Amino acid sequence: MSVHLVGGGWAERPDGAEYRAFVAEARVRARAAGRAADASGRPVPRIAIVVVGEGAAAHADELVIAIAGGGVVPEVVDAAVVAVPSGGEVPAGAFADVDGVVVGGGATPEYRDALEPVFGELRRQVAAGLPYLGFSAGAAVAAERAIIGGWRIGGVPVAPEAASEGLDEVTVAPGIGLVDVAIDAHAAQWGTLSRLVAAVEAGLVEGGLAIDERTALVVAEGGLEVAGHGSVWRALPVEQGVVVSTMGA
Repeated sequence: MSVHLVGGGWAERPDGAEYRAFVAEARVRARAAGRAADASGRPVPRIAIVVVGEGAAAHADELVIAIAGGGVVPEVVDAAVVAVPSGGEVPAGAFADVDGVVVGGGATPEYRDALEPVFGELRRQVAAGLPYLGFSAGAAVAAERAIIGGWRIGGVPVAPEAASEGLDEVTVAPGIGLVDVAIDAHAAQWGTLSRLVAAVEAGLVEGGLAIDERTALVVAEGGLEVAGHGSVWRALPVEQGVVVSTMGA
């Protein structure tokens, strides 16, 4: 199974393009588990949706709508919402008897702290085939070394302050460890690509990927794929600094 990293963002008329591969993988597990079928005869996957902080329940509803898409036959999922208050922790057993995990967006430091007690369980489940989808903050914390916020390095601005997550200096902390490069979200929309490039050049991370909104990076055994409506920006260190390239859907 795969790790699906979405750069955030909403559409007035969602088409579900950035979620489609994730749901397809979850449906394979749902079929094996003998889940009930929807009106079109497709098994309905049970998805753990982890949301943290203020407005968590409403955010979970938004994610379900986005995943469903606006097609003639919308995707149907059985959402097992795990709503964690600010300062709380994701409970043990949150990922039992599910066919996929979605970790939502919001304050990235809060998500990292809430998920930390279950990092090991998440790694184990994903290694065993459970598909993971991270949206915005959920994408960032999937990394082994996670960029959780900040807008300056050594006091020098490297990104818009509005993207700082309430942190001054760019801050890197241990993440779940599902991917081995740093992840930033809202790349083109929030200007976070420059933060990633600066973090790589400063040696805070060894390389990274910045994902546009409404765009998914799918990390699978066969390599990397991009789905949705934007680009994924790759920042890698070289002798002379940092090389930036793009992958499109």
